[in-house]
Amino acid sequence: MNGISLCPRLQMAADFVRAGVSVADIGTDHAYLPVYLVLSGKCPRAIAADLREMPLENARQTIRRYHLEDKITACLSDGLDEIDPRQVQDLVIAGMGGELIVTLLKRTPWLRDGEKRLILQPMTHGEDVRRFLYENGFDILEENAVQEESHLYIALCAQYTGAKTACSPGMPYIGRLPDCRTEAALLFLQKQRQRLAARAHALRRSEQEPEECARLEAAVAELDEAMKKMKAALPLQKEDH
Repeated sequence: MNGISLCPRLQMAADFVRAGVSVADIGTDHAYLPVYLVLSGKCPRAIAADLREMPLENARQTIRRYHLEDKITACLSDGLDEIDPRQVQDLVIAGMGGELIVTLLKRTPWLRDGEKRLILQPMTHGEDVRRFLYENGFDILEENAVQEESHLYIALCAQYTGAKTACSPGMPYIGRLPDCRTEAALLFLQKQRQRLAARAHALRRSEQEPEECARLEAAVAELDEAMKKMKAALPLQKEDH
């Protein structure tokens, strides 16, 4: 037994971490994710990083509770600023807004390394994260979505290839979620579609920002097509969590 279980949101991120690599959890809070990964044997070592001392002390307490002081390092760090790239292969940034995640990625050039893997879980503005990845030479390898109580969460893993991807209007909103074929992924896309359609409708009525209105309407059309293909591939798989 692992001795620790994760909520569906964190389990989804943990599932994307590669077996046998060292991992850094940025914004770790209580360090549940790195403790789970090391305790389960999936990762030999981990770094639990947080911006503030109080969450980091919570992380230290969790690490001590499971006697993992020799395998998990607690690190006071603003984003990835204090992370030694030689010590980690996979990096998890979960539980932050998409705009903040993009800010952290922009100021960390050593992530542009094909050996590193990013596991990102934006709580908002996932489209900003995908757009940044596409435009800066990262390939989105896989995505997933889960429902936890009344909330929907997504996570993606990405790796640097150097090949930039030209984005259609809908790509930043869709990503690889259609590949999941889960009810949670479909529901997430439906909510995205509703939000974008409402914004496009408001702009159309106000006769303002015609270019933005056209972009949103094109994104809605792409979402409709993606969801149509997902529904055609029924029965949808039930998510495991």
